[in-house]
Amino acid sequence: MTATTETPAPAGASYEPTDRTVPSRSRERARYDRETVHAILDQGYVCHLGFVRDGAPVVLPTLYGRIGETLYLHGSTGSRPLLAAGRTDPGLPVCVTVTHVDGLVLARSAFHHSLNYRSVVVHGTARQVTDEDERRRALDALVDQVVPGRSADSRPASAKELAATAVIRLDLAEVSAKVRTGGPNDDPEDLDLPYWSGVVPVAPAYGAPVPAADLAPGIAAPAYLAEL
Repeated sequence: MTATTETPAPAGASYEPTDRTVPSRSRERARYDRETVHAILDQGYVCHLGFVRDGAPVVLPTLYGRIGETLYLHGSTGSRPLLAAGRTDPGLPVCVTVTHVDGLVLARSAFHHSLNYRSVVVHGTARQVTDEDERRRALDALVDQVVPGRSADSRPASAKELAATAVIRLDLAEVSAKVRTGGPNDDPEDLDLPYWSGVVPVAPAYGAPVPAADLAPGIAAPAYLAEL
């Protein structure tokens, strides 16, 4: 999937590493170039939003969309994190993560079992979007993040629906990606053990579209669904 972007990032441009974006383990897997980060974000549509509520950590799964160097997340106007993001001028400190699992790495020893994966972690301050035009663009981006082209092929949100929906934005500034590829890292002394070792690939699969029971006759599944 490819999200709509306003301005492509310069080729080779990278995010500046910080104390929070440099991993304590497997630092060689870290990536800071925008091309890698954007590709990982654009392939997904579910993120995990982490924040602190009443002194305790909370992590919520939610949809997101990317426009240029900004992530947009949405929810009900009564949602606690979205209320907190607009309650005070500084906004809401958050951590957003996106992960894709590409393979199950099975080693000869239990200790060396792993996953092939691609992930992105974004630290920053989320703020509510109050401009109506920006909110509409953000909601379109959320729809297109899940199914590219869908926002133009559905009824736009009504004024009542917009009033019931809150949108927060998080700038892509303090960002890192982490990627693991390849086979198992078995210890030399384990290579002769009689256990299978290797990688089981993992990939998302989409089934054939199932029409709604009340769909009017003659309305075929749109061509962009075949591109999934």
